[in-house]
Amino acid sequence: MDTPIRLLSSVGFIAIVGAGPQLGLAIARTFGSQGFDVALISRNRDKLDGLVTTLTAEGITAAAFPADVLDRHGLTQALKEAATRFGGIDVLEYSPAETEPPYVRRQIALRLHGAVTATEAVLPAMREAGAGTLLFTTDARSRALQPPITDINAAMTDLRAWAVDLHEQLAGTGVQAAHIGIDATIGTPTFYGQPRATADQISPVHWELHTTHRDQAERIFRA
Repeated sequence: MDTPIRLLSSVGFIAIVGAGPQLGLAIARTFGSQGFDVALISRNRDKLDGLVTTLTAEGITAAAFPADVLDRHGLTQALKEAATRFGGIDVLEYSPAETEPPYVRRQIALRLHGAVTATEAVLPAMREAGAGTLLFTTDARSRALQPPITDINAAMTDLRAWAVDLHEQLAGTGVQAAHIGIDATIGTPTFYGQPRATADQISPVHWELHTTHRDQAERIFRA
């Protein structure tokens, strides 16, 4: 039986799939500062433990749930364990990073199939509660296939199309699904020695889609 989630409120629980030291950490801080508990999911246990230590020191309740996005059973189990520990999932944020050479099948499995698996793990309880948020983050190049077409670009385009369609399917249910496209380089210096955008500048978009912009299927962040 699915664990019920809390109704939408100022206090809740977010599961971040693909959590890392930049955007994942910034999203955790943004939601954590609003009273949310945080579950961090990625393959590397040591990396997750470091993020949990950082967030705990800042007064945010966080826990690590190691799982490989490409392992459907493992990812589903990690989300179930997180829901059991925190009493349900109010927000799912999906933004896995790739560290291995890309090719089409792997990228589609990582970007699209992993997102579908994570959604299937949490959506039934959200539907039952009539509340919840599903956020899928990609590069803004996912909005259109333009040459040269890369494996990553094609997979992100599929994920973006699926997320926007899911938003329409969930209309009127109380559950929000949205795509965030990032048209910026996070933490990479420009010619002037400054990053084009910081993760802390991007993460408020995720909060807005959960709270004040729940009617939007997509937001594009531009530096």
